Amino acid sequence: MSREILDVPLANGTPGSQHSVRIIRYGAADARPKAYIHAALHADEAPGLLVLHHLVEQLDAADARGEIRGQIVVVPYANPLGLAQFVNGDHLGRYDLASGRNFNRKWPDVAGELTIRLADRLGSSADDNTVLIRSTIREILDERGAGQPVDSLYTALAREAFDSDLVLDLHCDDEGLMHLFVRPEISAELSDLARELGCRAVFSQGSSGGSTFAEASVEPWIRLAAALPDKVIPIGCLAATVELRGFIDISDEMASADASALLNVLRRRGYVAGQAGLPPAALCEIAGFDACDVVRTPAFGVIVYRAELGERVTCGQPIADIIVPSSLGREARVTVRARTDGLVVTRRLKKLVAANQVIAKVVGQKPLAHRTGYLLED
Repeated sequence: MSREILDVPLANGTPGSQHSVRIIRYGAADARPKAYIHAALHADEAPGLLVLHHLVEQLDAADARGEIRGQIVVVPYANPLGLAQFVNGDHLGRYDLASGRNFNRKWPDVAGELTIRLADRLGSSADDNTVLIRSTIREILDERGAGQPVDSLYTALAREAFDSDLVLDLHCDDEGLMHLFVRPEISAELSDLARELGCRAVFSQGSSGGSTFAEASVEPWIRLAAALPDKVIPIGCLAATVELRGFIDISDEMASADASALLNVLRRRGYVAGQAGLPPAALCEIAGFDACDVVRTPAFGVIVYRAELGERVTCGQPIADIIVPSSLGREARVTVRARTDGLVVTRRLKKLVAANQVIAKVVGQKPLAHRTGYLLED
């Protein structure tokens, strides 16, 4: 078998403690093409953990049959720091308790340094330039220190992922349908991923400024090409954030099917031998961030939803009522309405909310004048 298991130690936060991140590699460490897939960067989002459990089983079987053709890196739990954050029995895996950082924000930006180092070194061959860009990305990351454990985690994952041909970051929403976030420059090349997974929404827009893991993986290629338009610079990394439905959408049957879909994507791209066949028909069109109505509650209270997950609503249709406990009678019920025609893609799992919290996303096709800012919640 070609499988290799590595446990990469992270910087210590306190004396006597040690975290490590596990990396499972199929194929040689220098083999191409290279795919990188990890789960639970937001460590409380469990669906991806089960999906990768099943994917590893399927890759083990493919490896035993001699079918591994490229390099596939699977990180079954991307965030050992967040996995350990239980406070009074509650798991808090979205933010680093030591620094307050959202684990899927502010990932290393190597684009500026990459441009400086390569401005006079790139040639006329796309293949040669790709090799040089990847090696330079690794050089930049190898030079970076790690002051805090979270910085050590970021560097360990980035070193494995940022030189990959394909990067998939598995997440989930509160209550949600399967959906993707992908840059528009590569959305067509990843359309089979959306179709294999049965995505009900695909969100595509230029850099959001949030520096998510997937963005940081592909952004150096896009920015380098923009900075050096006279050079031949392909986009050498296809990266996507995969939202595996909601927190409670977990079963062996569902996870096994999702893993099989990912394996088909890998087969189609030559990482694994065999025929993947044609992907299923698309269930949605690509939508820009500005076509998604991020529905927020105007008041503190208890949500009573009036629109189901997956329901198509029209502009002005009631989505939910907020029951304000400090008010009485009819005044206690505040109705929240859709501001676009579209599909209810997400809802909130916990029904007691503060004012201005996101309680749903409704994705349409028309840009919305009121939509500003970042689509993902902090």
